[in-house]
Parts: sequence; C-alpha cells; structure tokens
Amino acid sequence: MQSKQDNRLLRLTIAALMLAFCMVLPFLTGQVQQIANKVSLMHLPVLLCGYFCGPWYGLAVGIIAPLMRSFLFHMPAMFPNAIGMAFELGTYGLVTGLLYRLLPKKPGYIYVSLIAAMLLGRLVWGLARTALAGLGGDPFTFKLFLTNGFINAVPAVTLQLLVVPVLVIAVYRAFPRLRPTEKPKEPAEPAAPADVSAE
Repeated sequence: MQSKQDNRLLRLTIAALMLAFCMVLPFLTGQVQQIANKVSLMHLPVLLCGYFCGPWYGLAVGIIAPLMRSFLFHMPAMFPNAIGMAFELGTYGLVTGLLYRLLPKKPGYIYVSLIAAMLLGRLVWGLARTALAGLGGDPFTFKLFLTNGFINAVPAVTLQLLVVPVLVIAVYRAFPRLRPTEKPKEPAEPAAPADVSAE
C-alpha cells in the first residue's frame, strides 16, 4: 500500500513539474508569437507527462496548461487560442499515456504513440477551432487547419520527435518505478480430466 501511495505522490509531483515547465518554457521564445507557434515548447512537457505520469495526469496538465498560461501571462489569447490548445494538449497527454501503456514496452513504440498523439491532437484541435469559430471566434478554414496544424508545425514536430523519445528512455532508465509494467498473461486453465469411469 505504501509503495502505491509513494508512486502516486511521485507522479503527482512530476505532473506539477511538467505544468511548471509549460509556464516557463515558452519564455525561451521571447514571447514572439510567430516563433512560439513554430516550436510549440508548451507541447513538450505535456507529451512527457503522459509518458511519465499516465493518461489522466497527462490529460489534466494538457487542459490546464494553456488556460493557466493565458490567465497568468495573457499568452496565448484565451479565446479562441488557449481554449483550442486545451483540447489539443489534453489529447496529447491522454493518448501518449494510454498508448504507451497498451503497446509493447520497446523503444520503437515510443515513436508510434508519439506520432499517434500528435496526429490525433491536431485533429481534435481542428475540430475545436471549427466549433469555436461558430461561436464567434476567428474564421477557421480547412486551409488554416492544414497550414497551422501541419505545414507551420514542421519545426515543432521535428523537435518533439528528436527530444521526447530520448528523454522518455533516459528517465525510464533512471527511474524504473515510472515505467508502466505490462500486465502478466493469465495462465491457461488446465483442461478438465476426461471421464474414464465405466458407464
């Protein structure tokens, strides 16, 4: 019981640390929105949170981070940018956490879960921005979705593919307790003995 409580406290601490990184890392871009959009430094801690803390912590940090940063620093703008990002980043943290626990625990599958999270997150972001545009936000077209979600995101995607798997592997080696364990296969039930009694 104590071990489970310790692990829960450790994951909660790491989640809080990832949320703090979400607040601080965007300052490295100098609050220049064009640069910030291209490197998307806030995405990195959310993706990592899903791996290290699990899907629900990843979801929570992903939703909270852009809303909190908008409230504290007015970057990004709350409507529609921060709200749209909350859907996107929440999906990132949820999907990385879920898929890495479901897939085999091999380094190559980190890329599978990471790429799936980035694709699903951008799809959810596009749907959210479309809905927000209908509520009075900026016009959001399919061209804007492709441009902002994929073409302009190439630097951010490259950075995430280079950095996230390396950090995940390094942290799992340093802190094995964070690594999700594969569920052991249940042994097959022994076959019932044949009835050899005489009729």
